[in-house]
Amino acid sequence: MDTQTLKTFLMGCTILNVLLLTGSFLLWITAGDFIYRLHSRWFPMPRETFNQVWYLFLGIYKLLVYVFNIVPWIVLMILG
Repeated sequence: MDTQTLKTFLMGCTILNVLLLTGSFLLWITAGDFIYRLHSRWFPMPRETFNQVWYLFLGIYKLLVYVFNIVPWIVLMILG
């Protein structure tokens, strides 16, 4: 695999993952009560715990996007 193909692949992955991350955040903001009611049927927990879990999920997902998509793409762009 040449570097140009890898750059294009990582850029596509980055765009897709940032869109998924943004969509997840917007879903949490706009429909958080609905998501909480849906999941609290299966996993009983207080709303504060649900918010913490959701916030932790978004944080870890963002970190993984940086580490596995954005940073390698930037390194390939710098190297040429």
